[in-house]
Order: sequence, then structure tokens, then C-alpha cells
Amino acid sequence: MKNLKLKAARAALDLSQQELADRVGVSRQTINSIEKGDYNPTIRLCIAICRALGKTLDELFWEEA
Repeated sequence: MKNLKLKAARAALDLSQQELADRVGVSRQTINSIEKGDYNPTIRLCIAICRALGKTLDELFWEEA
């Protein structure tokens, strides 16, 4: 499932995938794969992304039922 919340939060801060990747220490391809739903990040990476974007885990990674 695509992570549109992550993409929207990144775009709201006017960050490119590369800029977010640099902030959390992964490749741009990793961020792209997470946004496309092709990669399930570790909890550590989820937390790093949340911190970089000023969001909570629930805001970015919780799927509504």
C-alpha cells in the first residue's frame, strides 16, 4: 500500500526524496520504495523519518481500518 501520508508530509516541508534520505541516513531509493509501498521500513527508520518530518508514528505509518 502506498504511503501517501509520508509523501504529503515530505512535500509539505518542501523536501525532496534525496533531502529526506540524507537526513535519515538512507538512499533516495529507500524513501521512494517506502512511499510506493514496496518496502516495509524498520521501526528505527520509521522513527528517524518521523523525527525528520516532525510527525508521529501514528500520523505517518498507522493504517486506518
